[in-house]
Amino acid sequence: MAESAELILDGKSYSLPVIEGTEQEKAFDIGKLRDQTGYVTLDSGYKNTGATKSAITFLDGEEGILRYRGYPIEQLAEKSSFIEVAYLLIYGKLPTEAELQNFSNQITKHTLVHEDVRKIFDGFPSAAHPMAILSSLICSLTAFYPESVSPDLSKEEIDLNVIRLMAKLPTIAAWTYKNQMGHPLNYPRNDMDYCSNFLHMMFSFPTEKYELNPVVVSALNKLLILHADHEQNCSTSTVRLVGSANASLYGSVSAGINALWGPLHGGANQEVVEMLEAIERDGGDTSKFIDKAKDKNDSFRLMGFGHRVYKNFDPRATIIKKAADEVLAALGLQDSPLLKIAKELEQAALTDEYFIQRKLYPNVDFYSGIIYKALGIPTEMFTVMFALGRLPGWIAQWKEMRENKEPIGRPRQIYTGETARDYTPIQQRS
Repeated sequence: MAESAELILDGKSYSLPVIEGTEQEKAFDIGKLRDQTGYVTLDSGYKNTGATKSAITFLDGEEGILRYRGYPIEQLAEKSSFIEVAYLLIYGKLPTEAELQNFSNQITKHTLVHEDVRKIFDGFPSAAHPMAILSSLICSLTAFYPESVSPDLSKEEIDLNVIRLMAKLPTIAAWTYKNQMGHPLNYPRNDMDYCSNFLHMMFSFPTEKYELNPVVVSALNKLLILHADHEQNCSTSTVRLVGSANASLYGSVSAGINALWGPLHGGANQEVVEMLEAIERDGGDTSKFIDKAKDKNDSFRLMGFGHRVYKNFDPRATIIKKAADEVLAALGLQDSPLLKIAKELEQAALTDEYFIQRKLYPNVDFYSGIIYKALGIPTEMFTVMFALGRLPGWIAQWKEMRENKEPIGRPRQIYTGETARDYTPIQQRS
């Protein structure tokens, strides 16, 4: 017999079906609640509300588990590539060698953007935030590919939009950086893999040969894998909600980029570096700031420690910590003042009872911020890097929502305004 819950209102009983996921997560199905009772639920921030069923990512914050399509993040980060993980997320399975080669080749063929995109760059103020440029240009792809707005796209048409977006976002992201720095723009190269090509577009100059550091390429590959999807977070839910209106893939992902831009969501690694720099300017005494963090009357907070979802540890942090150490060693930055401060804070968090009891461990944002800083990426670009990693997850979530024919999102509310009242002519108002 199927499990159900009983809800009693005004002496009348209502049965709520219980839904169970493949990892034994349980939920009350309230899809018919308003029709049957006239009531709605109130859940500010949707903290206890499952807005969809999804087969993409499983996250258990209490146990520190993150899996893409069932595969542990630890295995994917060690053995896979970002492009392979993107295929896994978007199409639901690990590709064969031929499928992966074709997917990679198709992306490589579409990395160029229309030359008119360069004209759009010229219209932005020189001080424009990179995320403003990125979201605008990704949305502009709908203008370059107007057929993408059709609600009745074939599988082949959807696949083409997926390929275009995977291919062009790194080019636009790199050009955003170059534009901000006042450097000449670099075109993509078809003889490079995804991560190598992005680093080439970011850091090479036409006047000299650019040497790729394999340690840096490997670290970027891991960073992108670790950020590729994270269940129904703010930006992902935004992509699905916008997409539920049959908005194009480009418009939906542009909305997700803007949600990610919010400092409560995608700006954590930027805040880590800004905190480290503030401590360095103050003299570098980490014990002083550790004491401030412990003082409940002090507004100072240690950024990059603890996590809203993970209650014991962030499984991504262990992976990226090793990559951070390797990058800093490869670039000869082991003795940098900023790294010294970061190491002291990390040591305190791992050994001090105050942090241990509160489970304030270093998270993925702590280490990713250090890596991006070491690579010379400006802090304003950190969220762009986050978007680059999150792209396949957004695409997968949009695609799943379309394939499942999910209804348009339409949350309810509890109205708290004025009750009915009559209009007063302006001459009679006091």
